[in-house]
Amino acid sequence: MSRKARPDETRLWALVAATVRPLPGRRVVVEKNVEPEPPSPTSSLKPYAPAAHQTQKRPVPQSPPGEIEPGRKRRLTRERDHLEFRLDLHGFNQDAAKAALHRFLLNAQADGARAVLVITGKGYQGEGVLRRFAPDWLADPALRGVIAGVSEAHRRHGGEGALYVALKRRG
Repeated sequence: MSRKARPDETRLWALVAATVRPLPGRRVVVEKNVEPEPPSPTSSLKPYAPAAHQTQKRPVPQSPPGEIEPGRKRRLTRERDHLEFRLDLHGFNQDAAKAALHRFLLNAQADGARAVLVITGKGYQGEGVLRRFAPDWLADPALRGVIAGVSEAHRRHGGEGALYVALKRRG
């Protein structure tokens, strides 16, 4: 069963309906004989504006680089293939970490490195921001010509808080 709307609910609906643009071929139904009350200057209702920290959305993930081939990952884990460079992102904020990661990978490839270690850290209770965003940063189209594959590091190299990044040869 449905109940009849109270006058204050009807007024509120009229205010909402007045702000909506209906889809083509549709119309907004508003009860007749109900005048929306104009908001008073002392009204505590203000238009909603999200806080600055809420407007920042997680980047749309691109096609992530593939996993490092199993044989190569095993050689990295057992340290038969050398990790030429390491980047530790502890203490960086998101923007600085992303910029440092891009610079690091481009410089490592220019120096002829074939595999590097990126340490993001696990974060508080395993919910680290850098750890969560690093795969998206590595999927950036600007790094497509640099990265051959990415895999989670072995426990001795940082485990869940670090990544092996295989680099392509300079072309």
